[in-house]
Amino acid sequence: MFDSLGAFVPGGNMTFEGADKGPLKGFGFAVKDIYDLKGYVTGYGNPDWQSRRRPSKEHAVVVQKLLDAGAMVIGKTITDEFASSLDGQNFHYGTPANPEAPGRIPGGSSSGSASAVAGGLLDFALGSDTGGSIRIPGSYCGLFGLRPTHDRITKEGVLPLADSFDTVGWFARDAWLLNLVGEVLMEAKANTDAMPEKLLIAVDGFDALDERGRQALRPHLERLEQRLGKAEYVTLNPDNLEVTGLTENPQQGLLGLAGLFQVLQGREVWDTHGAWIDRVKPKMGPDIQQRMDWRKTISDEQVADAAEKRELFNKRLAALLSPKTVLCLPSAPGIAPRINEEAEALTAHRSHLLSLTSPAGLSGCPQITMPLATLDGCPLGLSLMSARGSDLELLSFAEKFCGGEEEAQSLSPF
Repeated sequence: MFDSLGAFVPGGNMTFEGADKGPLKGFGFAVKDIYDLKGYVTGYGNPDWQSRRRPSKEHAVVVQKLLDAGAMVIGKTITDEFASSLDGQNFHYGTPANPEAPGRIPGGSSSGSASAVAGGLLDFALGSDTGGSIRIPGSYCGLFGLRPTHDRITKEGVLPLADSFDTVGWFARDAWLLNLVGEVLMEAKANTDAMPEKLLIAVDGFDALDERGRQALRPHLERLEQRLGKAEYVTLNPDNLEVTGLTENPQQGLLGLAGLFQVLQGREVWDTHGAWIDRVKPKMGPDIQQRMDWRKTISDEQVADAAEKRELFNKRLAALLSPKTVLCLPSAPGIAPRINEEAEALTAHRSHLLSLTSPAGLSGCPQITMPLATLDGCPLGLSLMSARGSDLELLSFAEKFCGGEEEAQSLSPF
């Protein structure tokens, strides 16, 4: 395939035919370079990692499941190094294009997958979502994407980052196909008796947007109310839970949740990869190196404090997300930053991204991003979260809400 977007990893024609029959026959997909493909090295976005690994003996379980459903693998896509960024700029392999917002970043770490789907090079793609790596690229590139309930879908054959946060995820250009992929991976369909009936709107989530962003999303909130009834407005972190002493100034609202996430996820990342990083000293981009260096300094006291407050948050969220309830919040705090944005600005932006993605990450709840709005000609996503285990009902609702009730036609040449 001609890669006009810089979305695919170098190193061979990684194609695999799907089964002769199945619900995904005729659709082509790619996989983020953290998924095993038989006969190829899983590179993790870092040449030093790749050079020390052997080719995989089998496909990742989810890849095999999609092949068995008839879909065709047509390549591996670029990921941010060690899946450790939300920008999509790989120090070694470059930045995949954002076809829906030229000159702006695609979002990471599933940047190549999002770029390839948005550019029409394939029908859907596997990414992953630990801290927002489906939801942020989905919002920036104008795609549907799902972060599923934690551990609802097997991660066997997928490189780990932080196991209690890692999830398999995927992108598509329409909600119908996103739902169909979900049905294949979860081997089930939505329970029609458990569809959403109640709408919550996260006030502190929309506080992360400027007024223009709120105005762009407002018509879609009104449409949700027309479908589900008048919304109840809630605050996700009314007690300003935060890791004590993590920053010089108290982290209010959702920024406090971002701090909890960063400490807990950061410790898990270092427990998983720290010994290898200390031994090998791989060459990393400056931002990834800085992040890894910080993760090494996280104290046991910070972890214990964050874990206690995570439990408090999860109890509150579980009480809010009763059965048949969806919670609405922006997918991102704005449109994609420009590709030449200063590194310091992107670092500051990361905290605001994590403030919106951390609730699902901390709780393990499913969250779907929908490409409903634009601002300055660029996509801006709107998200819905629901209770753990309600993934298929969330997907089915999004399909109907976004007008995908008629079967979509594949745009793939495969």
